[in-house]
Amino acid sequence: MPDFESEDAVVLGVSADSVESHERFARKNNLRILLLSDPERSLIRTYGAWGKKKMAGKEYEGIIRSTFLIDTEGVVRWIWPKVKIPGHAEEVLEALQKLKRGFVPEPEAGGRGSN
Repeated sequence: MPDFESEDAVVLGVSADSVESHERFARKNNLRILLLSDPERSLIRTYGAWGKKKMAGKEYEGIIRSTFLIDTEGVVRWIWPKVKIPGHAEEVLEALQKLKRGFVPEPEAGGRGSN
């Protein structure tokens, strides 16, 4: 994973899993980020990261893997809904670097760029 710390960025992960589950996951995967437990899904729902999904022709509700880039004022500047892992961290780091250089994205279709 790219070095977000060198950009003075804080990376948080949020899921409905328990604190104990997060601790095991972080140890197993050698993660250095803070994982937050939201079993009531209040934060997850607030950010629109819980909803209907389909797998093997069946519909169910679950976590929608998403990334939100929030500036120092607490404004969501970029949203990546339905994240795919390969190359994603690098894409987020590039957006962070643009934001730090003063680029403010315009809202776009599909949820990318939000102010």
